[in-house]
Amino acid sequence: MLLYHILESNIMKQKILSVILLSAVSMILLPGHTHYKKESADPQITTESLTRVQKDSIRKCYTMELFEKHLSRIPSMRSRIEGIENRCQAYIEGLRSGKIDDLHPIFIPVVVHVIYNNEVENISDAQIQSQIDVLNQDFNKTNTDSNQVPEEFLDVASDIKLNFKLDRILRISSKRASWGTNDQMKFTSNGGSNAIEPRNHLNIWVCTIGGGILGYAQFPGDNINTDGVVISSQYFGTEGSAQAPFNKGRTGTHEVGHWLNLRHIWGDGNCTKDDFVDDTPISGTPNYGCPNYPTMHCDSNDMTMNYMDYVDDACMYMFTKGQVERMKAVFAENGPRKGFCKNQG
Repeated sequence: MLLYHILESNIMKQKILSVILLSAVSMILLPGHTHYKKESADPQITTESLTRVQKDSIRKCYTMELFEKHLSRIPSMRSRIEGIENRCQAYIEGLRSGKIDDLHPIFIPVVVHVIYNNEVENISDAQIQSQIDVLNQDFNKTNTDSNQVPEEFLDVASDIKLNFKLDRILRISSKRASWGTNDQMKFTSNGGSNAIEPRNHLNIWVCTIGGGILGYAQFPGDNINTDGVVISSQYFGTEGSAQAPFNKGRTGTHEVGHWLNLRHIWGDGNCTKDDFVDDTPISGTPNYGCPNYPTMHCDSNDMTMNYMDYVDDACMYMFTKGQVERMKAVFAENGPRKGFCKNQG
């Protein structure tokens, strides 16, 4: 039986220590992970990364922390997740051996819940559609920046042929300034909005999360009533209130990747941890900003341009074949998102 070792790992904590502005300071310590670049096992902080921390403009995803919280609170969840992982690996083996047919293009109806406290947060239909457009481009490798993939990774760059279609927009006015990460926005009883048909619809809640969190997602196998993705409005889509450097819709791509069972590309650990994908290089840390290529950790070049890293929107532009196989597995006959295969577009 596959050891689901990530369940036992210590997940990095997503908060930044106050920066002590002394002349002797030459680096910043972040609990659980380090900044690019580093030449050895010790973190090396550049002037650029120091500036980025001071501006609080680094990508922060809360998915893994939420995952660990749910595992600790729901006793049956651990066995469900392990079962999903075992079936995922069996599907991938069958796909590679030719024993399982490849899936046809899959249609993903999207329900967007806009929960707003002011007019800026009440984003336009056009901004919402811009995010849907980015999802279709990124998951089908029609994004214009895919031509920037380095030659080293060209052979593994791939697409999954998902078709995202906006199903409906729900708008909810609220007096709350922020919603946090405890899924309060997912319930009408809390002043939020209930999930709509989550077994065959992707629900996205757009609201102010707070705490510097750009977004978070729920992995397959968790509570169906809270299934979906949450993104703060200023990181959603490519126009309107979307703010640089996260204004190209890639927070949506990153979080939907989690929703389709992808882990962070560095495995949320050191060089001994993995993301369960064999064609992504081992890495011991996330990358931030727009790092130069090549950037090396764990004795190999990082795939910094992968959607599941932490770089700026303009500097992520690829999934791999292995990641695509992993995402396809959730739609298989015994997969946790098989209900979407009934959608006919």
